[in-house]
Amino acid sequence: MKLVFRVHAIERMFSRSISVEDVRRAVENGEMIEDYPDDKPYPSRLLLGWLGPEPLHVVIAENKPKDEVIVVTVYKPDPKIWEAGFRRRKIP
Repeated sequence: MKLVFRVHAIERMFSRSISVEDVRRAVENGEMIEDYPDDKPYPSRLLLGWLGPEPLHVVIAENKPKDEVIVVTVYKPDPKIWEAGFRRRKIP
């Protein structure tokens, strides 16, 4: 599997002090918490990983013919928006 980083993801990683290894661990070991099978040009999903005790969300798209995982964005979820455990969004 080849990781491909969109510019947006790299900018977010830099501004949030998230490393390539942090993202790789989340992609390889994270839990899928949302699935977007109809996204274009590739199906995507939201993964939950951990930086020690801190949650990490990674949105990826999969280009299966090229065996690529495209990292769309990366962020530390806001507890004001996400329920405890960071798996579900709070209902406003």
